[in-house]
Amino acid sequence: MAKISLTERSIFFRIYAGLLLVCVSVAFFAYLLVDTINQERIQSYRETVSSGVFYLVSQGIAHQTTESARSYWLNDASSLFGEKFSVVPMDSVALKGREVRRLNAEQAVVRYNPHTKESTIYQRITGEDNLLTVTIDQVSERQVRAMTIFLLDDLSYYPTMDAKRQRLEFLSKKFSHPIRIRPIQSLDLDPDQIARLRRDEPVLLFQDGDSVKNSTISVVVASELDSAAIVIGPVGLFNWFPLNLLISVVLISMLLISLGVYGLIFPLERRLQLLQAGVDRVAKGDLNTKVQVVGHDDVAKLSSTFNAMTAHIKRLIESQRELTRAVSHELRTPVARIRFAVDMLADEDDYDSRQVQKNFIDEDIESLNELIDEILTYAKLEEGSPRLDWEMVGLADLVRQIERETNAMGKDIRVQVNVPNAKAVAMADRKYLHRVVQNLAGNAMRYADSTILISAGIKKGVAFVSVEDDGHGIPEADREKVFIPFARLDDSRTRASGGYGLGLSIVSRIAFWFNATMKVDESPTLHGARFIMEWPVKQVGVVVAADELTQAKSDQVIMGKTKDGE
Repeated sequence: MAKISLTERSIFFRIYAGLLLVCVSVAFFAYLLVDTINQERIQSYRETVSSGVFYLVSQGIAHQTTESARSYWLNDASSLFGEKFSVVPMDSVALKGREVRRLNAEQAVVRYNPHTKESTIYQRITGEDNLLTVTIDQVSERQVRAMTIFLLDDLSYYPTMDAKRQRLEFLSKKFSHPIRIRPIQSLDLDPDQIARLRRDEPVLLFQDGDSVKNSTISVVVASELDSAAIVIGPVGLFNWFPLNLLISVVLISMLLISLGVYGLIFPLERRLQLLQAGVDRVAKGDLNTKVQVVGHDDVAKLSSTFNAMTAHIKRLIESQRELTRAVSHELRTPVARIRFAVDMLADEDDYDSRQVQKNFIDEDIESLNELIDEILTYAKLEEGSPRLDWEMVGLADLVRQIERETNAMGKDIRVQVNVPNAKAVAMADRKYLHRVVQNLAGNAMRYADSTILISAGIKKGVAFVSVEDDGHGIPEADREKVFIPFARLDDSRTRASGGYGLGLSIVSRIAFWFNATMKVDESPTLHGARFIMEWPVKQVGVVVAADELTQAKSDQVIMGKTKDGE
């Protein structure tokens, strides 16, 4: 499973593995290609080399006028060649179209058996529907000597030297290599070779090849002239890896590897082009742009991050617009009151009246300061991930601290607490967690009739804080709206109770960065509103960012709130 995950997620691993697979596949293909081509080449080489020799044998048979002479000639030829020659009817052999064409053109057909490593050779006898056939397992010096005898026997039917030269020129086409009469002195033979030539023995001349020219072999046979010899060849030996074949295979392999690499890179290039197109659309102001997320690799993560980023930017812009409208609305009231108080102050001569107006101005200025602090806090939480100092926070100490601070407000509201066990600790940023409970408690104090209840604890690895009141509660249809900045479910009641509608919005953003969930329902004991925040006891890592699921849910909720607020 880990290997599958690595394959899915690492695009470079896939490219490297794919490139290795392409190279191995191309190498295997190149091996098969070279082997297939060489099989065709060696087959063509066998037939080319055999055609001239067996043409001479077939001509020798054709020269025999009687059956007894033919039988005697075949037996003699078999003895010289070392393998038995036979003559069979052409229709007794199952021949392919290519083989029939070769036989009709007086060319040999070779059938090689890779299991027995034997070659069966067929040659059509001139002017007959009969085939000369023989089976050999390897070519030896005996067959070479027999070839020279067959050649001399064929030349014996041409009495003059000019006729012999013309015959040799004709046979050169059958052998596919030159056969000519040359002076012995021009052959650069050593004394032993010259002596063997004088004894009518064939002499083999081997010439080693270089990087351009293949190795060759030539056969020298004594002629009727003492000063001249018949030279057959040079005959090129079969080269398994000629330069043109290697160049062709290398070029084909490079083409296949290029196509394979293109096939590996093209999907990545296409996805990056789509991502670039999305970036261009966002740069033009289209924040509704989303790119397709395919797979689980780095590009998919980049696409997913891009989509989340554009959604976040869009949400921030909408939030800033809403915040700007709300702030401008909230600032008008204290500013108007200050302006009114200043006008009154200018018209008052009485010292006590002027002090009263001055106190009103101070209260409004303090109100403005509180509003600015709330706005700055909310903006800080909204603009990005705040720096959280994670530590293990004791929930019991936190609840007691909130109880003292709430009672210090001096309101005629009874504060009850359910103090958890002293061992109840959870990972959190103490400052922001304190702000959450403080805001919830302050909100409950504004709407409670007589009592609020503050609770905290841990259940199955999940920490929670809860604040309840005995007020009128919140209708179920409006419970999501309470987290919208400056939202007022009951404008007159809210203004009477104070507040700016940012407290619960701040709580919502802190909950987001805590990977927490916020829930609003009815208090089962006090029957008013109950706010509950739940978050993991242990966060992942020192600095924890919300996971994708929490991010998506939070964005959906916030977008829903914005639409409802509009």
